[in-house]
Amino acid sequence: MKILVTGGAGYIGSILTPTLLNDGHEVTVVDNFMYNQSSLLDCCNNPNLTIIRGDVRNEKLMHKMIKNQDIIIPLAALVGAPICDKFPAEAKSINLDAIKLILKLRKKAQKIIYPNTNSGYGVGKKEMYCTENSPLKPISIYGKTKVSAEKAILNKGNAIVLRLATVFGISPRMRLDLLVNDFVYRAVNDRFIVLFEANFKRNFIHIRDIAKGFIHCINNFEKMKNEPYNLGMSDANISKLELCEEVKRQMPDFYFIEAKIGRDPDKRNYIVSNEKIEKTGFRAKISLGEGIAELIKGYKIIKRNQFSNI
Repeated sequence: MKILVTGGAGYIGSILTPTLLNDGHEVTVVDNFMYNQSSLLDCCNNPNLTIIRGDVRNEKLMHKMIKNQDIIIPLAALVGAPICDKFPAEAKSINLDAIKLILKLRKKAQKIIYPNTNSGYGVGKKEMYCTENSPLKPISIYGKTKVSAEKAILNKGNAIVLRLATVFGISPRMRLDLLVNDFVYRAVNDRFIVLFEANFKRNFIHIRDIAKGFIHCINNFEKMKNEPYNLGMSDANISKLELCEEVKRQMPDFYFIEAKIGRDPDKRNYIVSNEKIEKTGFRAKISLGEGIAELIKGYKIIKRNQFSNI
């Protein structure tokens, strides 16, 4: 198929784009390369890849790019609460208004697979799983713009929404600000961490399982369309304290302690059910332990802090 991936050189896109190419699809990437990343250089020899350096808010450009595509995967976004809090106007224009532009320009037959975040659940009820029927109560600008975009997409139809768990793992366009990636980086470089609100929980998934999730949606679009799906690991609803314990299993000299005073500015605290997508035949394969081992090796290479969204 012909697939347009906006933000295709970002953290997820840098894994998803070569995955789509390896499956034989023709991929067009629109990305503004705002982090000066070089993450798709290894794909440039593939004749099925087209790269456009541009802004997804440019209507003239997007009209041309969308025109002959079968599927649109809008990854382009300001991702994460801190960067959206710092640039709220840009967050709205990229995370929401650019999605509305895609919906305006696309033909009804063109399919959309949209990555939302399960941070839209905000603060869940203790020991109660968030399902796709749970109320969405985002607490950050990031969560609010993504939830609004999800609603707009589902209202237009011929789309699938994936509510992504917190992603971890190595990518050519690396991010160090994601929770697992951050904790392992601190363990490797600082050997300690001070935890705030250590029992707050969330769900996790490896970045390569995210890419496989998109492929699963492409291959099962007709039976899955017009619905949201949580995409995470069912055995990875864990707290920050439990995450540190997982890291310590592989790095015994890693020290962590919970501060009795202080709050985590990221208030997310929930557990998530992934049963709905698992019933369609998808299950995440890469364990948290495998991801931690991968990150430990990766941080022998990465010694700089530029791989962050803020």
